[in-house]
Amino acid sequence: MPTIDPELGVRLVSKDYKRDFRERQAVIHDGASWKLERRQYFEEQNSPSRDALTRGDWQEVLRLFAETRDAIMAKAREYDRRRYTFHRVRIVEQPVTPYVQWELYSLVQQDELGGNRVRIVTAEQVADAEKAQQLPEIVVLGSQTLYNVIYSDNGQPMGAIRFTDQQQVRSWEHYIQSLYKVGEDIASYFAREIAPLPAPVP
Repeated sequence: MPTIDPELGVRLVSKDYKRDFRERQAVIHDGASWKLERRQYFEEQNSPSRDALTRGDWQEVLRLFAETRDAIMAKAREYDRRRYTFHRVRIVEQPVTPYVQWELYSLVQQDELGGNRVRIVTAEQVADAEKAQQLPEIVVLGSQTLYNVIYSDNGQPMGAIRFTDQQQVRSWEHYIQSLYKVGEDIASYFAREIAPLPAPVP
């Protein structure tokens, strides 16, 4: 597993990270990005479906997800125009947390409609890499920029550390790609492990 030295990066608060991410992603053509998502709980901001989950209104969650289909398809068409692909590796522990169950409903829809390409890796598959510490949250944009996304202990977003050193960017890109290769397509994982579950209790 590659390492990260925060001293070699630039710390960005949440609003600056979001802006920097959007600007850099928007100009990628004929390229790909890779995301590694490890934590089993996040505090999503400005998400009506996440708020519905917190209230325990699972039917409203599903209704809101259905409403996003047109927006996801529009994003997929934009990605196709730019010949751009966003890959996600989602590490999942069992039993799944209510957050992960909620998120996988969103991710399987994005994968189906072309907004993201998602594969699932189990916690057991990365156990050897986590003997010292849990894997970080990482995004690599277009082989040029690496973000180590930072969260508080309770899952609140706290911005990111940006790296542009090509050796570090490529080492993490290759690592996430290796996990993607051994991961399971979200569609089959979801059908077997998630779809049969009862509505999550927040």
